[in-house]
Amino acid sequence: MQNLQLRKAVETDHINLQNIGKLTFFGTFSADNSVQNLKTYLESAFATEKVKSELSDKNSEFYFAELDNKIIGYLKVNFGDSQTEIKSKKSIEIERIYVLKEFHGKSAGQILYEKAIEVAKALEVDFVWLGVWEKNLRAIRFYEKNKFTPFDKHVFKLGNKEQIDIMMKMKLLHI
Repeated sequence: MQNLQLRKAVETDHINLQNIGKLTFFGTFSADNSVQNLKTYLESAFATEKVKSELSDKNSEFYFAELDNKIIGYLKVNFGDSQTEIKSKKSIEIERIYVLKEFHGKSAGQILYEKAIEVAKALEVDFVWLGVWEKNLRAIRFYEKNKFTPFDKHVFKLGNKEQIDIMMKMKLLHI
C-alpha cells in the first residue's frame, strides 16, 4: 500500500491507541456479538489506565499503520512475561493485528504482520504464536497463508459470553 507508514507507539499515544483499538475491534466483531458485550469488553480492554500500562510495558510493543497521517490499524506484540499464556523466552505473541474494515485486503495487515516477524527475528525467538476467534475465518485464512498451524484452544471472554480462540503458532527459521 503506497504511503503506508509504520510507527512505534509511545506512552503519549494512549488516546490514539484507545481510538483505533475500539474502532477496529467493534468493526471486526460487531456483526457477531451483542452491543452490550462489545461495550463491556471495550470499556475494560481500552480503559485509560490499562492502555497506559500496556504502552509502558517493556515486554510489549505497539505499532501503528498510518496512511496519510491517519491511523488505520495497529499491531501489539508481547514477549517474556507479558505474553498472555505461553510465557517462554523462546516465543513472542502477536496479541493484536487490527485494521479498519475499509482497508481490509489492501496489505496493511500483512505489513503489520511482517513487522511482528521482524521483532521476533530480532529477539531470536523460536516461534510466534497467537489466538484467533474460531469464527473469524478471514483472520484464520490470513494466518494459515502465513504458515501458522493450530496447536490448542482457549476461552476468550467477551462481556458475559465465552468464545473459543484457536491458538496458532509458526516456527521461525534462523538463517
